[in-house]
Amino acid sequence: MKRRDILKLTAVAAVLAATTALMPADDALAQDKKFRIGFSQATTIEPWRAQFNKDIIAEAAKHPDVELIITDGEDRTEKQVADVENLIRQEVDALLVSPKESAGLTGVVQQAIDAKIPVFVLDRNVETDQYTQFVGGDNKLIGRAAGEYAVELLGGKGKAEGNIVEIWGGMGTQPAHDRHDGFHEFTDKEPGIKNLLDQQSGDWKQDQAYNIMATALRNNEKIDLVYGHNDPMAYGAYLAAKDAGREKEMKFIGIDALPNEGVTWVNNGELTATFLYATPGAEGLRQAVKFLKGEKVEKTVTLDTMKVTKENAAQILKDNGL
Repeated sequence: MKRRDILKLTAVAAVLAATTALMPADDALAQDKKFRIGFSQATTIEPWRAQFNKDIIAEAAKHPDVELIITDGEDRTEKQVADVENLIRQEVDALLVSPKESAGLTGVVQQAIDAKIPVFVLDRNVETDQYTQFVGGDNKLIGRAAGEYAVELLGGKGKAEGNIVEIWGGMGTQPAHDRHDGFHEFTDKEPGIKNLLDQQSGDWKQDQAYNIMATALRNNEKIDLVYGHNDPMAYGAYLAAKDAGREKEMKFIGIDALPNEGVTWVNNGELTATFLYATPGAEGLRQAVKFLKGEKVEKTVTLDTMKVTKENAAQILKDNGL
């Protein structure tokens, strides 16, 4: 064999060897690729939001290919908008966002969409349908369940009578409006039911609900049922009634059913009932990972609810190790 041919074969072999050596490395890099997923949380002040974060962090731990970046909007729309803008600048692979206010977050969510970042909206919707997916409970359905039970507690369909105090969540949030609308689909059909307050917002907070209820107690000699748009507000109303020595006169209904909050308060006889509003953190992250791996996802994922009363509260606590 001529020296020229030997040199040619050596060069080819070297190229093949280099290519062969690079292929496993490329595969390894592909396998080691991490998806950077940003999550913009509205606040961590509320216990339900704190549980929301725990759930999404626990789910992220099950996915070694995920790097989760969490921001805290600190209960301020302008802070949350800045957080999302920062996540866009970081060029995250997917954005999960749970808005403090639907309208206030719509613009920056649209910026993420325009930047070709898949957006998963959790819990509270925004005023666009161009996001990849919405994950959350059906607040109107939960409101209906609460309204139907309120009618039952006040005497039953066609016979219900009583005065109701309703304490709203944030007026700028869709869940508050849905929980109100669903509830009134049942209570407004009962001529014997009277609503004592007109859109009094406790902003989802126990202390604000306490103050609203304290005023309602001073202004009304007869209150039969309190409907809080979440458990902390229902419990705040209960504490105000208890401090006035009137808690035994009325029923208290809330929403969320966190084991160490609403379910415990029902089991203690402080709330009459609560309705499960599951946090969407774990499911939202699972859906984002599916999408990033090329799988199809539904436009909407609706989480289940359930009614929690004295009859099943103890078992739920037992199931959760409490």
